[in-house]
Amino acid sequence: MSNCAFPSVAAAALSKAREGRWRPGLTDQPLHSEIFASAGDASGAGLALALARDALNMARQSEGALAEVEDRRQVLWVQDARAVQRSGRPYYHGLPPDLRHRIIHVAANTPEDALFALEEGLRCRDLACVIGEITGNPRALDFTASRRLSLTAEKHGVALWLVRVEAQADLSSARMRWQVEAAPSAPPRWNAAAPGAPAWKAELFRAARHAPGNWIISNDETGLSARTPGKWPRRAANSQDIGDLVPPTFGRSLAAVARA
Repeated sequence: MSNCAFPSVAAAALSKAREGRWRPGLTDQPLHSEIFASAGDASGAGLALALARDALNMARQSEGALAEVEDRRQVLWVQDARAVQRSGRPYYHGLPPDLRHRIIHVAANTPEDALFALEEGLRCRDLACVIGEITGNPRALDFTASRRLSLTAEKHGVALWLVRVEAQADLSSARMRWQVEAAPSAPPRWNAAAPGAPAWKAELFRAARHAPGNWIISNDETGLSARTPGKWPRRAANSQDIGDLVPPTFGRSLAAVARA
């Protein structure tokens, strides 16, 4: 075989790898994912919620005409006692408006109880999805328990995002596994002093269908977006912000300027 064939083979492999990279809006997301995060910034629960909303939105769009019907299914959110203690319960006013009235929260005393609640939730096809938070590496959450969650989710078609709070990445059957931490938000367009949209530095270190990679993922009113790590894109030259719309008064109030 001629050596000239190797560059084309390598290019084809690289192109295939790029096509297989994860990105928001994919319709073939796995039904069992894990997110590893610390308890200090709620980044795990935040990313789980953002990924769940992205998957639900894409599922509705793929349904065509049926997408016009409002999804009223509930979202089951299960926490073990240590997760409640370390991360706190879901805050109603901090939830996305479209999910505030759809959360069923379960506070389990032990990891065993949390796993039972998660598996029972995955058996209920009337749920939109299931989010779980379990702290550390309890003995109950071994590979067998993880496999049970994967099989139950795939059998009944209900997706699970399991947040592993302050945990080590042990053996698991989760189809997609993330390591996440909080990231600086992009500057708001109109008010640089206002808080920006939530953002996370996320590493996809294991996936059944996608190549590993790193992203800065953010979630705002337009949906989920992702970019490679680096600086935020600079504002376009013709864009306006508050500074462009309101001229400086140089120490005089706006009322004084109006009377001048």
